[in-house]
Amino acid sequence: MKITMVGAGYVGLVSGACFADFGHRVTCVDHDPLRISELERGEMPIYEPGLDLLVAKNVKEGRLRFSTDLAEAARDAEAIFIAVGTPSRRGDGHADLSFVYAAAKEIAAFAHPEAIIVTKSTVPVGTGDEVERIVRAARSGVEFAVVSNPEFLREGAAIGDFKRPDRIVIGTLDQRARDVMYEIYRPLTLNEPPIVFTDRRSSEMIKYAANAFLALKITFINEIADLCEKINADVQQIARGIGLDNRIGSKFLHPGPGFGGSCFPKDTQALVKTAQDAGAPLRIIETVMSVNDARKVKMTERVIQACGGSVQNKKIAILGLAFKPNTDDLREAPALEIINGLSSAGARIFAYDPQAMPSAKKLLPNIELADDAYSCVRGAEVLVIVTEWDEFRALDLNRIKKLMQLPVIVDLRNIYRPKEIFDQGFKYFSIGR
Repeated sequence: MKITMVGAGYVGLVSGACFADFGHRVTCVDHDPLRISELERGEMPIYEPGLDLLVAKNVKEGRLRFSTDLAEAARDAEAIFIAVGTPSRRGDGHADLSFVYAAAKEIAAFAHPEAIIVTKSTVPVGTGDEVERIVRAARSGVEFAVVSNPEFLREGAAIGDFKRPDRIVIGTLDQRARDVMYEIYRPLTLNEPPIVFTDRRSSEMIKYAANAFLALKITFINEIADLCEKINADVQQIARGIGLDNRIGSKFLHPGPGFGGSCFPKDTQALVKTAQDAGAPLRIIETVMSVNDARKVKMTERVIQACGGSVQNKKIAILGLAFKPNTDDLREAPALEIINGLSSAGARIFAYDPQAMPSAKKLLPNIELADDAYSCVRGAEVLVIVTEWDEFRALDLNRIKKLMQLPVIVDLRNIYRPKEIFDQGFKYFSIGR
């Protein structure tokens, strides 16, 4: 099938490349000519493991191309996906849908009357209704089918998630649109993932409800970790014990410095705003947001306590800046809040991340960026592990100890066993143990 993907950002690029790998002919359209030029040269605007190879393969085989010309790309497309950004709107926290609506209006001008329009962007309930109104107003007499098809991609594992999904959610009551969407995803049916056909509003709600629940699980285990420290219990064992219950599951029960990234903070906030507007406030999710914000401040205080109550003029080494491993995404990353808090308290910050350094140079101009983990810790009075990159899991601790001014580690991801670190002669602080 011929597919047009409007938006060549994270969701659009990953989805477009994967659809092309299924055998579809895909054009990713973006208004940013620089981004399109970079993609045509094989340069990825984001770090996602395996994405560069997947894009290169499908470009070479003629199934994937990039363009700034939506008119040409949409003219004979059978499905046109909207995969543009929906950031939080400044001032009120609602999702900013201006890019979605602008794309809908532009698509309506060029799309073939038989094409279906699919919202892939994360959008509040009712957005599909407005997209339908916009395209019909712009193209009177043509009744485009508008479908909701939310993405469930984890940064750092997006290609695997797309090709081996837990479920595929398709929101439409139009039979022809259902048939087209089934044909698009037919290459996945050999793996037999559940395809959830539902109405459009329920589809939109599924995405927000899923992210809110995962954010809730993270916040829950973080609060349990705080309690464990008070009662001398081990949160790692508790997470394992409850995670073995099939009704709960083990995923997202990993204590740490709080959730960040491009999805959970934005989507929980947008869901809360939607609920408030509808007169059905979500008190649990409101609390999750509040607790998560406080969590990052609490982690800053934990580092200060590990330094004896003051970080004034002390060198702090930060390992990990991205909000999670295998991505370069710094949006709402806990490391940013922690670094800003420590800097305000007078600390000198040195930091290293395997992929996020280019972005860090722009967002954190007042800290020193190191070339690797070992140069980062040289002369430091405390080492803080913020992101659990694989390369931080097997550091040469003897070398680390010799390089540091004081042997103090604050492990905010619990990637080491306390006894092993104590036996190496370190003071060691972790989460919930």
